[in-house]
Amino acid sequence: MYFTKIILRAIALYAVIFIAILGCQSNAGQTTKFVDEAAVKAKLDSTKKAIKADFKSAKIDEIIKRKVNAENFNGNVLVAQKGVILYQKAFGLAQFQDSTVLTNDSKFQLASLSKTFTSIAVLKLVQEGKLSLTTTVDEVYPDFPYEGVTIHSLLCHRSGLPYYEYLMSDETRKRKWSPTNQEMMQWFAAQSPTPKAYNLPDHFFSYNNTNFAVLAAIVERISTLSFDVYLRREILVPIGMTNTYANTTKSDSININRTSGYERNRLVPRDYYDEITGDKGIYSTTSDLNKWYEALRDGTVVSKELLQEAFTPRSFEHPGLRNYGYGFRLWVDAKQRTDYVYHTGWWKGYNTIMFFDLREDFVIILLTNRLNRTVYHIKDIIDILHNGSKTATVEENILDA
Repeated sequence: MYFTKIILRAIALYAVIFIAILGCQSNAGQTTKFVDEAAVKAKLDSTKKAIKADFKSAKIDEIIKRKVNAENFNGNVLVAQKGVILYQKAFGLAQFQDSTVLTNDSKFQLASLSKTFTSIAVLKLVQEGKLSLTTTVDEVYPDFPYEGVTIHSLLCHRSGLPYYEYLMSDETRKRKWSPTNQEMMQWFAAQSPTPKAYNLPDHFFSYNNTNFAVLAAIVERISTLSFDVYLRREILVPIGMTNTYANTTKSDSININRTSGYERNRLVPRDYYDEITGDKGIYSTTSDLNKWYEALRDGTVVSKELLQEAFTPRSFEHPGLRNYGYGFRLWVDAKQRTDYVYHTGWWKGYNTIMFFDLREDFVIILLTNRLNRTVYHIKDIIDILHNGSKTATVEENILDA
């Protein structure tokens, strides 16, 4: 009995000591957490001061309010620099028919801005050795009727392929048919005679949605996944873009905070080509697009070496400041070196732009669901982000092709 009491007292003592140790460790962990949070806040405050965040935010607000009041802008805006969100607001309606108001979580059809996702999806497969830039389409689709069209030539719009939207329009309307990417590839293979190509591969730059619709089909064939599933699984969700979807997704989550497109306040009806993605068809938010910029900046999805390839000018037929890389529009200097990277979009009531400078680490995102090409007038914002000292070469209007 005596020894039993001693044993029980020893156990109780050890238990007290163990609990005390755990408590100390927990307190130490919380202290470390508080120290880390304080360090992060101090760094953020220092960055805000260095980039004159409050001044820039106020100036950007003046510009956007002018867009809303004088240019009838209806949409969402986000501007960030060096990890600081300088400006993020929503203006107007997501659904005009029931007066649903836009919020920062509203999802917009990105139109041709979607091409940036297609490009990175393809480059990821290149990085993994599943494709190469010299792979030809007919190596992946043996029945594809055009020879010598490489991944490279598709990515930089130098394939010479005809435009699927014009070629297939009579059949889609007659049959009330909404083809998928795979059905588009089958359609090209089945035509007799084969529709004439506009040019030989790699002879001339010609911006063409067919290129990126074909690339999305190749992603599906190589990955054995639908394009939307591949994007979500391999790219979007891993970098935290949980509010971004392809139009063809089976997830009902796309409909949460989803906008509709309008032209002069008239709802634009569904299009026969809505099921073809890669050239368009991604829905996203300004917050998710800011994450997209950060992933591109940091080389999170593909290596910085491959990103450099994507941001390298590849079209010199028309001398000037605008150029094209691999799925990204480029603003170049007089020596044809990339100054800025961007893409615009225009589809069924939507106008979009994402414009960024990797050296100054800023991104400008404007999304509208009511047709308004003044979305591309962002020179004043660029000037502010450069403190008014850099952008003499940037034109007032960045046109979408």
